[in-house]
Amino acid sequence: MKIYVTREIPGPGIQMLKDKGYEVEVNPEDRVLSKEEIIKNAAGCDALLCLLTDTIDAQVMDALLPKVKIIANYAVGFNNIDTKAAAERKLSVSNTPGIEITESVAEHTFMLMLAVARRLVESDRFTRDGKYTGWGPSLLLGTDVHDKIMGVIGLGAVGKAVVARAVKGFRMKCLYQDVKRDEAFENEYGAEFVSKEDLLKQSDFVSVHVPLLPTTKHLISAKEFELMKPTAFLVNTARGPIVDEKAMLLALRDKKIAGAALDVFECEPAIDCDLTDNLELRAMDNVILTPHTASATIEARGAMGAVAAKNIIAVLEGGEAPNAVK
Repeated sequence: MKIYVTREIPGPGIQMLKDKGYEVEVNPEDRVLSKEEIIKNAAGCDALLCLLTDTIDAQVMDALLPKVKIIANYAVGFNNIDTKAAAERKLSVSNTPGIEITESVAEHTFMLMLAVARRLVESDRFTRDGKYTGWGPSLLLGTDVHDKIMGVIGLGAVGKAVVARAVKGFRMKCLYQDVKRDEAFENEYGAEFVSKEDLLKQSDFVSVHVPLLPTTKHLISAKEFELMKPTAFLVNTARGPIVDEKAMLLALRDKKIAGAALDVFECEPAIDCDLTDNLELRAMDNVILTPHTASATIEARGAMGAVAAKNIIAVLEGGEAPNAVK
């Protein structure tokens, strides 16, 4: 059995596959491969272990069939894979959810929220630049997080973990919006199920945790920014295109919101989709940017590799992937 891995991954996953006696080939270059390169390099593979930066569409699938049995995505999200085409070809697709990645992304989300509210990056830069000459009563005033209203859009595993931190750690009131209501969760954390409009109007912090689907692209756009408080902050650790970047830039420029903290970007890896705006987004002091690293911990990335390996092993041994994407 042959497995092709589109990029080196940390943790035990690759060794787990080798320990099963599989032939494992890993792309030696630390970069994203084109579709053509994936097709060429993965020819004859029984399983493809790909990353969220890889585009796996019908063309790639048809080139690897009939031998390939599973496409194991090293990510929780799977918008990079044409799952409809995979289903039509009876090709298994899996992802890598787990407590480790949930907790790591929730930690990063909360870190971003605290950092943008308390002007952490701006304060660090101010100090490093030698501008700090002594304490002042109005120096770099930020915003408290405790006892404020947190709005979570998408109450999946990460959304729930963020709410738990907000309620138990910072006495925040939490509003949430999701495709379905979770009354047991409401009872445990005092969370309130509301419409997206009411959530945006009331929240001091809005955190996005929905998958990227045709229905969630630009879920937050000009209309939504108009509803938010001018003192509110937006946090996005989900997928970039969920937020309309141009609308967000205008909302920040016009002070319709107080700031934003982003781990993902609409035209990723580009930080700005529109290069004619002089890269204004990255120049704003009230914006914090991290390079899609919400799950970048030793523990989380190692666990993701192990989950991907388990999915591959299960399918190659004649079973179903534990984390099959339906």
